[in-house]
Amino acid sequence: MNHKNGISRRGFMQLGVGLGAFAALGRLQLARASTFTDYKALVCVFLFGGNDGHNCVVPLDSAGYNSYKAARAGLTLPPSQLLPVNTSANAPYGLHYALPELQSLYGQGRLAILANAGMLVQPITRQQYLAPNPAVPTNLFSHADQVVQMQTGFPNAAGGTGWGGRAADLMVQANAGSNFPTSISMAGTSLFCTGSQIQAASIQPGNYMSQNAMSFWPQSAADARAQGQKEIVTTASGNQMIDAANKTMADALTLGPMLKSAAGAASLATQFPANPLGDQLKEVAHMISLRSQLGVSRQVFFCGLGGFDLHSGESWNHYDLLLQVSQALGAFYNATAELGVQNSVTTFTLSDFGRTLQPGGTGSDHGWGSHFFIMGGSVKGGDLYGTFPQLVLGGPDDANSRGVLIPTTSTAQYGATLAKWFGATDAELDQVFPVLSNFPVRDLGFMF
Repeated sequence: MNHKNGISRRGFMQLGVGLGAFAALGRLQLARASTFTDYKALVCVFLFGGNDGHNCVVPLDSAGYNSYKAARAGLTLPPSQLLPVNTSANAPYGLHYALPELQSLYGQGRLAILANAGMLVQPITRQQYLAPNPAVPTNLFSHADQVVQMQTGFPNAAGGTGWGGRAADLMVQANAGSNFPTSISMAGTSLFCTGSQIQAASIQPGNYMSQNAMSFWPQSAADARAQGQKEIVTTASGNQMIDAANKTMADALTLGPMLKSAAGAASLATQFPANPLGDQLKEVAHMISLRSQLGVSRQVFFCGLGGFDLHSGESWNHYDLLLQVSQALGAFYNATAELGVQNSVTTFTLSDFGRTLQPGGTGSDHGWGSHFFIMGGSVKGGDLYGTFPQLVLGGPDDANSRGVLIPTTSTAQYGATLAKWFGATDAELDQVFPVLSNFPVRDLGFMF
């Protein structure tokens, strides 16, 4: 019988395998030699299904809004449902009315917008895209492929590591004295978190990996059984596969009490919303609160929320989803401020791809470029970065006639800007993002 914080032996083994414990060594040898005296964390929030960025950030100048309205038709948000924000160039935009917490953070200079970004091999125009054999990511508009590409940072090649994991690989020396995972997914097994050297984990919020088989009376017998299990999994067998499996189990046995301690010791006044993303970010805040005790200086976290593939019923479903995102991100920023680490934690959104400008019934279809949010005390917030597209069907930014907008900023540039803040050198950025050299701007400027 399973309880909230207890799982069966089979479930425990599955979780242990899900930890991935340590990714295979050897593909990257990028250990930092310097000494780290500060703490930094990157927190990725992935909106699974392809978020409709066109209704997240809307131009409010007369010409821009009229173009938006003409293209969006039945998906148009009226000005009364747009929360006004301004850029440093005094260009007016509106955020979806489900995003009041993000509007507030934007006004405080703690949130930035990255316009029309997406997976690219190299810069490409509409004319180049329509020409034979364009240089574009493989299998555009495919959920499965684009989710993988957005997490690996590889637009036209397979990869077994994610760019979050590779960024953490660079910082392996920062956590040399800690057994706590460097790269943690709160949303199932995540390719984004997988590196070549770092310890990675996949954790369920609220699940501290207690084993039902170790919970019985008398306690002395339970302790003896636990000690026996520990001896089994820490004793070399001479078989590499068995030893690897045992090491995964040993790591899980070490990690479980740490997670329970993190949740029990963290006393946060910040209230998180009772939704899946809020639960994930609350656990991240708990782990960050014990950074000093755990001896970690650099961490990568991955959280996710599904349901954004809205081919129908978008107007009300999108509102519900964005409300969860806004409330959860707002609470998480407040928690980092409560912990005094708001300048050390940067949270950012990713998604499979954007949506078409032109509706498809009561929803929208798979697109390409989209708008993303970056949040934190080290973010140069209150501004929009990148190039906002022309919202014209068949226009210069449209890959076809439905408003599939060609990104003007690449995921590589986006990630490289974050990885640089995280501590990567300029030369190392090319190893994290192999296509970065194809783009003239390597740092988009949204981080202090």
